[in-house]
Amino acid sequence: MKKYFHIWIYLTAASFQSFFVSRIGAVLFLSGKIFRFVFFLGFLILLVSRTKILAGYNLNQILIFYLTFNFIDSITQMLFREVYRFRSQVISGDFDLILLKPVNALFRVLFGGTDFLDFVTLLPLIIIIAYLIFQIPNISLLGIIIYIILIINALVISSAFHIIVLALAIFTVEIDNTIMIYRDVMSMGKLPIDVYREPIRSFITFAIPVGIMLTYPPRALFNLLHVHYLMIAFIFGSGFLLFSLLFWRFALKHYTSASS
Repeated sequence: MKKYFHIWIYLTAASFQSFFVSRIGAVLFLSGKIFRFVFFLGFLILLVSRTKILAGYNLNQILIFYLTFNFIDSITQMLFREVYRFRSQVISGDFDLILLKPVNALFRVLFGGTDFLDFVTLLPLIIIIAYLIFQIPNISLLGIIIYIILIINALVISSAFHIIVLALAIFTVEIDNTIMIYRDVMSMGKLPIDVYREPIRSFITFAIPVGIMLTYPPRALFNLLHVHYLMIAFIFGSGFLLFSLLFWRFALKHYTSASS
């Protein structure tokens, strides 16, 4: 772990230096992310302030759902930015060089390009989420702990999905469309899944685990999640991660390199 932590620091520093190559582009990219966040936040405040309640949740709870989505989404984008570049590495043959190095190939293509532009938005999100949590009446320490654990579980599921995307890229040399599908599906979790009707609600909860990733943490915080759903979330997270690792190993066995 110590070895790979130092490697991650080195790769992150190299990725951070690349931002200075195009400072204007980096500023515009960050400004666009902040604008989209603030615009949708304002829309939610306007909507719920008029209706007073949405799918059984008040304004404070709806905001926690939305901010939790942004927190999980920002961390995954920050950590797994290198996944977006994997297609070009396979096509150019650079992935052959990664396989020859004494570093785990999956670690290199998954964590090799941490994006610090997303890191800038994390601290304000944490502060706002913490403020809203302590506005909840009768909030419990246990609820906060389960909320944090379920966020970690959501990050595990997201990691598994990105590993599967990397494995698919070895077979199909396609990655952009798959990532965009993931981003579009994730955006369904900006609001609690209670706003969707059945069978869509069950589908995006279990078949596409948006509900487990993005809705379960706030519901646990509000003491609205039964224990058996917690077990389902943890079993799904660990099982999905195991499947993704096995699929990655299967893809590597069938990798033929750019020169083949």
